[in-house]
Amino acid sequence: MMINDCIIMAGGSGTRLWPASTSKRPKQFLPISRAGSGSQEGSGESTFFNEALERALALIDKTGDGQVIIIAGKGHVPHIIEACAQFDADDRQHFVLIPEPLAKNTAAAIACGIRYADLVFGHDRNMLVLTSDHIIQPIAAFKADVAAAEVFVRQDTLVVFGIPPQSPATGYGYIEAAELLSVPEDRQKVFRVASFREKPDRYRAEAFLASGRFYWNSGMFAFSSRCMLKEFLHHAPEVMVPFNVLPVPQEKSYTITRRLRILEAWPGLPEAYAEAQNISFDYAIAEKSERTVMVAAGFAWRDVGSWDEYIRLVGDTGSEVYCSGTPPAASGDSTKALDSSCFVDSDIPVALCGAEDLIVVVRSGKDGATPAVLIAKKGETQGVKEIVEKIKVSGRTELL
Repeated sequence: MMINDCIIMAGGSGTRLWPASTSKRPKQFLPISRAGSGSQEGSGESTFFNEALERALALIDKTGDGQVIIIAGKGHVPHIIEACAQFDADDRQHFVLIPEPLAKNTAAAIACGIRYADLVFGHDRNMLVLTSDHIIQPIAAFKADVAAAEVFVRQDTLVVFGIPPQSPATGYGYIEAAELLSVPEDRQKVFRVASFREKPDRYRAEAFLASGRFYWNSGMFAFSSRCMLKEFLHHAPEVMVPFNVLPVPQEKSYTITRRLRILEAWPGLPEAYAEAQNISFDYAIAEKSERTVMVAAGFAWRDVGSWDEYIRLVGDTGSEVYCSGTPPAASGDSTKALDSSCFVDSDIPVALCGAEDLIVVVRSGKDGATPAVLIAKKGETQGVKEIVEKIKVSGRTELL
C-alpha cells in the first residue's frame, strides 16, 4: 500500500453535541474514552481529532515524504496545536496545518490540500481524505480497506468508502452500489457507484435498507492528485481555478509552534478562498464524476451524532455531581453520581434530587464563551438539532 498524503478536514461546528460542541470548540476536539473508541495505543483520554491523526499516521508513507495535511478554521488552531503536541517529534514532522481564512465547504478544503501537495511534492500523489469526528475501528480493517482503494486509485479512479447500513437512518447521505468489480486479494468488496442520494425521509431510508444496494456515505475519499486536478477542472473549475494561481509556499510563510508547521501566510490564500465556490465535494465532484467506485467498509464506523450516542462512548466525565440518596464521597475524592441514571457533563458542580434518565450539559463560560445549559431526556437528544436552529433564528449566534 502506498498512500502519500492524508487530508484531514477539521473544520465544522458539530452542533449536534451543543453546548459542549460549539464553533470555537467543535465536536472533533471533545474528549472520548480510548476504551470506547477502540484505540489500541496509549492510555487515558483522547479526542476524535487525535484518533484521526493516529489513523493518518498509520496510513501515510512515513519512510518518505508522506504528509498529514490538516485543513481547519483559524479559530481551531489552538486545539490542533494542543492535539499535535501529544505526538512525538518523528510523527510531528509529517504534520502541516493550513488555517482556512474563510469558512467554506469541503470542496474548497480538498482543493486547497491537493494544490499544496502538488506544489510541494509533485502532481502524482496518492491521497486520502479523512474526516476528523468519527470513530473507526479496528485500524487493521481500515488499513485493509484503504489498500483495496489504493488499487483503484492507481487506475485514476475516485474511491469513496461506503458504510453497510445498520438501520434506516435519516441523518446520512447514501450511496447506491452498482455492479461488483474485480476485488483485490484481501477480498474487500468494491462496487461501481450508481448514484449518490440525499438524506432520505424515513420511508425512503427503509426502502434503501431493504434493497441491500445502499450504503451510508462516510465522507472519506481516496484519489490520485493528478486525477483529481483533472476532475476539478472538468466538473468544478469554480472551486479549483482560484487555488491554481497559488505559488509554492516559501519557508517564511510558515510558523512553527510546538514543532507543528503552520502555513499561516501563504500568499494569495485569502483571495483564493474568497473566490472559490462554496460547495461540498460530494456535489462538486463525487456525484458528477464518471470514475467513482465504492469500497464497502469492513471496519466499524460511528458518527456519534447525538448526546445519546456520545454518553455510551465516554462513560464518566469526571464532573462534580451530588445526588440525593448516594453516600457522601471521601474527602478529596471526586463525587460520583453512582445511584443516578442521569449523565452529567459540567464544568461547575451540579446537584440532582429525584432526577432520572436526564442528560445535563453545563458550560459556565469559564473559558470566555457564553454560558449555556442543555437538559434533555435520554433518547430525545436528536432534538438538539432543532434547538440549535431556533437559537440561530433568535439571533443568539454567540451561543453557538
